[in-house]
Amino acid sequence: MERAASLLPRLKTKHLAVEDLARAVWPKAIGSRLEKRTRVLNLVRSTLVIEVEDAVWQKQLHAIRYHILENINSLLGTGHVTTLEFRIGIPRRPVSRETEKAAAGPLYLDESDHIADPVLRKIYRQKKRAAGE
Repeated sequence: MERAASLLPRLKTKHLAVEDLARAVWPKAIGSRLEKRTRVLNLVRSTLVIEVEDAVWQKQLHAIRYHILENINSLLGTGHVTTLEFRIGIPRRPVSRETEKAAAGPLYLDESDHIADPVLRKIYRQKKRAAGE
């Protein structure tokens, strides 16, 4: 089975946009370790705009931009992408999951929290408050 990146030059048709092709070859051109730190935003004329995590990554990738361009052009063909622009992205908070919240534990925990039945839990708490505990 052939890799998708090796098939792309043969698949070029009028129906496939160069931007879509550039997005498809980006992981192969940059490598898997750097791909995790970047994201293709769009293609403006012949400039591929890439979002990076911070200024350090922006500076490092800018230093190797010609090598990356060479990789892209070898996969896409020359002339489609002539420059790379690295922009610092907006920091995004990871999606919070209920399991993560539960693992962190509640701020207040007593023995009534282990009572599964909500009615019995409420009765227990009322009796405990009434007893002054």
